[in-house]
Amino acid sequence: MLDQDRPKIIQDSRKIAPPATYVPKSYVQGEEAYRSLYRESVEYPESFWAAVASELTWIKPWETVMEGDFPDFSFFRGGYLNVSENCVDRHALGFRRNKVAIFWEGENGERRIITYLRLHEKVQKFANVLKKCGIQKGDVVSVYMQNLPETFVALLAILRIGAVYNTVFAGFSPEALRERVVDSKAKMVVCANRSYRRGRPIPLKENVDRALEGVDTVKTVIVYRRSDEQVPMTPGRDYDWHELMAEAEPICPVEPMEANEPGLLIYTSGTSGKPKGIVHAGGGFLVGTYAYTKYQLDLRDEDVYWNTADIGWLTSHIFVLVGGLALGVTTVLYEGALDYPHPGRLYEMVERYRVNKLFSAPTAYRMLVKNGEELARRYRLSTLELFASVGEPLNPEAWEWVYRVLGGGRAVINNTWGQTETGGTPLAGAPGAVEMKPGSCGVPFYGHSLDVVDGDGNPVPDGTPGFLVIRKPFPSLARDIFGNRQRYVDTYFNVMPGVYFTGDSAIRDEDGHFWVLGRVDDVINVSGHRISTMEMESALITHPKVVEAAVVGRPDPVKGAVPVAFVILEAGAERGPDLEKELEQWVADEIGSFARPAQVYIVETMPRTRSGKIIRRMLRELIQEGKVQGDTTGLEDFDAVERILENLRGRTGF
Repeated sequence: MLDQDRPKIIQDSRKIAPPATYVPKSYVQGEEAYRSLYRESVEYPESFWAAVASELTWIKPWETVMEGDFPDFSFFRGGYLNVSENCVDRHALGFRRNKVAIFWEGENGERRIITYLRLHEKVQKFANVLKKCGIQKGDVVSVYMQNLPETFVALLAILRIGAVYNTVFAGFSPEALRERVVDSKAKMVVCANRSYRRGRPIPLKENVDRALEGVDTVKTVIVYRRSDEQVPMTPGRDYDWHELMAEAEPICPVEPMEANEPGLLIYTSGTSGKPKGIVHAGGGFLVGTYAYTKYQLDLRDEDVYWNTADIGWLTSHIFVLVGGLALGVTTVLYEGALDYPHPGRLYEMVERYRVNKLFSAPTAYRMLVKNGEELARRYRLSTLELFASVGEPLNPEAWEWVYRVLGGGRAVINNTWGQTETGGTPLAGAPGAVEMKPGSCGVPFYGHSLDVVDGDGNPVPDGTPGFLVIRKPFPSLARDIFGNRQRYVDTYFNVMPGVYFTGDSAIRDEDGHFWVLGRVDDVINVSGHRISTMEMESALITHPKVVEAAVVGRPDPVKGAVPVAFVILEAGAERGPDLEKELEQWVADEIGSFARPAQVYIVETMPRTRSGKIIRRMLRELIQEGKVQGDTTGLEDFDAVERILENLRGRTGF
């Protein structure tokens, strides 16, 4: 049973009404409208999802909206459609043909503009390239590329011919790429010759060559020339993107796909260390992401929208590639680090493209906080009217800063919760409808039945921590783990029969807002007190010198476990043992003496995933074992662990 004491971040929370200037722009206006639509959507989910699906283009109508239950369920059975047609054709062949689909910018300042018509032309040609290379419906194609328009072209072309794409983050090592290519049985790899981050070239093609040594399933590698640098090409296997596109036929009809057939395969970390290949149905993913993007971001034709996620992370697929393009929006796509070559790069791009809706990760927002108000005030940011966040909970302090400094107190902040497996964000704010609470992940999305339960699966009272579960299927929920159905069933449905087990702990408050406290593993039992690491991290971040914190548990022979904190300080802050002791006392004063960290370590960096999440498992391993033992393929910066070790060597408790 989790601790009954309500965390301080919830006790201290305040309600902020949606800005009056924003409400008229929202699809759902006013809390009563949200409550009514939500109630109807969970009582009659077939009607809700049918209404959403009817806004999309279908080749053949569905026979049933919903069938079955966990773990064997389907949506829109018997209905045929094509994701690529819905994201490209219906705009390119209509009034949006000359509308900008993508404003692209590289780190070095290079810029391109791609309209929906131009995107349509490129997607059709590359689809014919795939066919000419022998790719057929159901084949897996791995795409190892950075944020480029051509990456979008490749993915949409794969969907167009009924193949299945597997994106692999362009920062992954050859070993990580190999593991995913082998596990997915990919027949083709599409890559760029180079990518760039912080001005440093990353040798993608050389990584592919190393990854494919001894791999016999991959018959073809297509290389997009991001730079003029020559790379080794294996005759009979490797082909130049530009040469193939120059010879390709211009017209490629779409492949009709039954709504439950696989469309994409995304790998995510597994507790065993072996990444899990999460399988999403193309049709279900399209319907779900269209709904999330429309209602959670209120995207409309006049918007310029920037989701900063890397295409190697599913957020980009949910809210840009599929959800965003299905709505026909104009999106900004950026290749590189958000603070390179100068700290104001993100602001500069918001100003240049007049971005009015920004979606990023808590890490990025905390970076902006660290850079300070003075920098933000050098740029014209008055166009911004909505900020969204996903990846991990956005702490109240960063939330308030974004609301006050970047939004001027007149913008919506939408702090969301989702997983690779959910294919979207089942918890989010309802912009223009529901009051905002800094630190909360909002309210359940339409058509989603979420609950907080105890260890026996029984609902707990509002205000009580418990396990976050989902009670009914929804279209974008993952349908399988590639090649391992039993692992899929055991991981998500056998932990608590009858529900989808998220693996996260949460609290639902008396207003129906959900507060995600972190992974179940991130709750520390200290002498019988079960403490949320999120609460401790939030307490640390309220200290004026701390900009980021991560708390993990270390086994203790007396207390069972003790919390250990890692913190990053604001620029220019003096570090030292006195400050570390001060921070230990700070947590004790904020939460209680039982929550005092056994040790606070001041570090320069944290181990992060490509999406910016702190990999707390690695911090636990460093504290407990003195080294990282599990899977490291998800690391964005492979030197981060060594730099942390340099900070820790010779320290007390290490």
